[in-house]
Amino acid sequence: MSLTTVNDATYLDHISDGGVTVIDFTAVWCPPCKTLLPILEELSNEYAGKVNMLKVDCDDSPEAASAFGVMSMPTVLVLHRGEPVEKLVGLRPKSVYQSVLSRYTG
Repeated sequence: MSLTTVNDATYLDHISDGGVTVIDFTAVWCPPCKTLLPILEELSNEYAGKVNMLKVDCDDSPEAASAFGVMSMPTVLVLHRGEPVEKLVGLRPKSVYQSVLSRYTG
């Protein structure tokens, strides 16, 4: 399973009101973002059915990035029941993302 690519017009439609949504704010020119993508794809498989994984290209969707106060990339935003609960700025080890997701997925 891979991340669902969303944009300014569609990202709100994909945020889960009742569960956990992860939004990866990225850009094609960002080297750490390219390193992060396979990690998030692995997590997407590990948390299939529990976590909705989205990807937003900040160059194509500045409104979505602005709405969540994204200032640098990569930024991974975790939403629980539609509300932002965690913001991870910069590339982190996979274990950090797993730890954060485990707090909200039980």
